[in-house]
Amino acid sequence: TCITQQIKEKGVFGRLCVYYQKVSLKLATVTFCDLPVSSGLEWLNTEGPLSLHKELAGKVVLLDFFTYCCINCMHILPHLHQLEKTHSVQDGLVIIGVHSAKFPNEKVLDNIGSAVLRYDICHPVVNDGEARLWHELEVSCWPTLVLLGPRGNLLFSLVGEGHRDRLALFAAAALRHYGARGALRPHAVGVRLYRDSLPPSVLSFPGKVAVDGGGGGGGRLAIADTGHHRVLITSLAGHLLHAVGGPESGRQDGDLSEASFNCPQGVAIRGDSVYVADTENHLIRKIDLLQGKVSTLAGVGTQGTDREGGAPGPQQPISSPWDVALGTAGGVEDNVLWIAMAGTHQIWALFLADGKLPRGSDSKAGTCVRWAGSGNEENRNNSYPHKAGFAQPSGLAAAPEEPWSCLFVADSESSSVRTLALKDGAVRLLVGGERDPLNLFAFGDVDGKGVDAKLQHPLGVAWAPEQSLLYVADSYNHKIKVVDPKTKLCSTLAGTGEAGDALGPEFSKACFSEPGGICVSGGGRLLYVADTNNHQVKVLDLVSKTVSPLNIVTESTDSAKPSPPTKAPPLPRSAARRELPPVCVSAGQTVVMTLTLSLPDGAKLTDEAPSCWALSAEGSERLLGGQLVTGDVVDLSRPLRVSAALPAAVEESDRGARLTLSVWLYYCLEAGHACTMKAASFSQPLRIGAGPGEGEVNVAWSHAF
Repeated sequence: TCITQQIKEKGVFGRLCVYYQKVSLKLATVTFCDLPVSSGLEWLNTEGPLSLHKELAGKVVLLDFFTYCCINCMHILPHLHQLEKTHSVQDGLVIIGVHSAKFPNEKVLDNIGSAVLRYDICHPVVNDGEARLWHELEVSCWPTLVLLGPRGNLLFSLVGEGHRDRLALFAAAALRHYGARGALRPHAVGVRLYRDSLPPSVLSFPGKVAVDGGGGGGGRLAIADTGHHRVLITSLAGHLLHAVGGPESGRQDGDLSEASFNCPQGVAIRGDSVYVADTENHLIRKIDLLQGKVSTLAGVGTQGTDREGGAPGPQQPISSPWDVALGTAGGVEDNVLWIAMAGTHQIWALFLADGKLPRGSDSKAGTCVRWAGSGNEENRNNSYPHKAGFAQPSGLAAAPEEPWSCLFVADSESSSVRTLALKDGAVRLLVGGERDPLNLFAFGDVDGKGVDAKLQHPLGVAWAPEQSLLYVADSYNHKIKVVDPKTKLCSTLAGTGEAGDALGPEFSKACFSEPGGICVSGGGRLLYVADTNNHQVKVLDLVSKTVSPLNIVTESTDSAKPSPPTKAPPLPRSAARRELPPVCVSAGQTVVMTLTLSLPDGAKLTDEAPSCWALSAEGSERLLGGQLVTGDVVDLSRPLRVSAALPAAVEESDRGARLTLSVWLYYCLEAGHACTMKAASFSQPLRIGAGPGEGEVNVAWSHAF
């Protein structure tokens, strides 16, 4: 009989089966029948399914019941990492993650695999998608830790977080107890880390993206390259300006070249100051681009449990800050940094200058204090900010202008978007969630108004003041949604609802994979989306209704130097298309294309949008090494010059090939401040001769928009 029947027969609950009486360790006789290896459960980080009676026989096994959305589950991962360093598999300890999903999206193996990579989980993980193990062991909440002896006998369980010392004590005692009796076996367990199959990429699980809100920044993006433990500063076209931190985690302040972070999430940029929610360091950091320094503004480097705050920032413990947003509270403009404190389910304030919270007392510069949220994980709205309840707030967007005057909050675990009034701190529902403040399972994918709309674990929000619209990264629905706060109407803007990496061409056919961050640029014309599990930032053009990747150029470039191969944005139907006369070339030669582009009188390229070009060879991709070559257009005062070196040997099918050079230009007319995007495509047929050749073949074109 399985564990539930055995518990009934033994007359014990199985909650705590290790008791300390002076120095003796009494072990329960309840045994767990086995991990259900024959039931088709999926495994990660192993060479195959594991059995308590085979691969795990003679091992002390720690089962970690978790769901990857849960901040409490994330909090115990460092404790498990430390336990693995202290006691190896050869010592007799094996940790197994049992993923029992809360959300439907979390039942998908690929999504669990992404979480395993994001959290750097190096022990075996089993997908308990239908909660079979959960029910057999009568688990009731996340996280729950269950320790089994070398015969599969149940020793004890710990519910919730905050048990680091007890866990270390019990695990060490069990290993000593069974080791002294010769019950442990030193054999290895077949582990094959999922991370070893991950290809390299410029970004790794980017969490958030922010655009410079002013202060002379000249149009820049701050990107939390979370998986690489760093923050990137780029131009809006993707030129890399600064890379701070990485590739390994750390918590070092100092020069940009020496500083380090640990899974940073939220970022806010204003001029030469970048504010960072250094999530797993439990810190708020500042990158000063002018001085070339990184400093710590709040947090002590370990997880805090204080729900009130009020101490100077570097002395105030905080817990898993997930997003930050600049705002104003009773003082000069941008005198406060709002913090989505996911770890304590609250919204905090870090005063950058003297100020005062609504319904609060005066605060000196440097003070870090709770603003809203009781600390209970709830979906509770209330006119008094301290009586309201949040559930893992993960995204912030400030709307200081009237009539809104609020902070929008992506409250991920209640699957809702809430508003926090800047005048009096009142917390109200905008869309999603449920009226019952204790119901954190009111999720779905439904367009509608207010509480009738349904989201699934949204992580990001972005405010477009020009249009008075709020954009939402509905992360577990793999969608971008738009909300009219006046009518509370929430509707799908882009995404199919299935995880993927398609660019469209229409918004409805574009695919994302758990997008975690979003920001608005170009006067509300462009959305930058941190497409987290696709390791990309994508750009949504709200005028042309197209989606394109932000090609991050890691080296200094001129107007036509190619960036790393990637996907080109789709051409809009309105794009000009030109078919050029064929040109004769030979294998081994280089085709040099020179394109002179001109804009209407009084127009200039906008710095707030990524004008770019792409060279392709459809049907004969091998001519370009099987890749697509792209680059940025940043200067039209000189012609665009793009080169394509043909291979020394060509196939018969290549002799009628063609090269296509496409350009996308974003420009504004000085008169009237009207802005637009125009595209053009130039198709150059090639007649490739039979013999080899050397040197260059030049072709030149011009086009006026």
